Amino acid sequence: MKNINALILILLLCFSSMSFAQATATFNASVTIIQPIGITTTSDLKFANIDAKNGGEVTLSPNSTRSTAGEVLLSDGGTVSAASFEITGEPGYTYGITLPGDNHVLSNGTETMVINNFTTDFNGDNALASGPQTINVGATLKVNPNQTPGNYINQGGFNVTVNYN
Repeated sequence: MKNINALILILLLCFSSMSFAQATATFNASVTIIQPIGITTTSDLKFANIDAKNGGEVTLSPNSTRSTAGEVLLSDGGTVSAASFEITGEPGYTYGITLPGDNHVLSNGTETMVINNFTTDFNGDNALASGPQTINVGATLKVNPNQTPGNYINQGGFNVTVNYN
């Protein structure tokens, strides 16, 4: 029994003196909060005055130029304006834009017209500078033959969305 106790004691001493090598490293964490991207409407989309005649289309370009197809006529009076937006955000960052989908409705309360084919002068490579940038949006208005005179508007507004790339 003495031999077994001695053997156990020797084994305990051998294993208790073993140690494993360890190393520890530390690190820090950091974050930079960037300026959120922002968009503000500075001008609404305005086709101005038109004469429906036998109908057709009026296209308003992002540079506020009107053109027609069909028998609709452009008339004097009213304000012609592409929708205009001011974009702000972190300098040097690029962003993308999402325009409204097709086939929205303008109404005078009893009759409607369709507005679609939204276009922009945004070139897709816009990097934000140290100040705001301006983008413009145009669209095409489908005018029905003998459209009833009146002021036609959309009730819910149109959404233009910008996101950092």
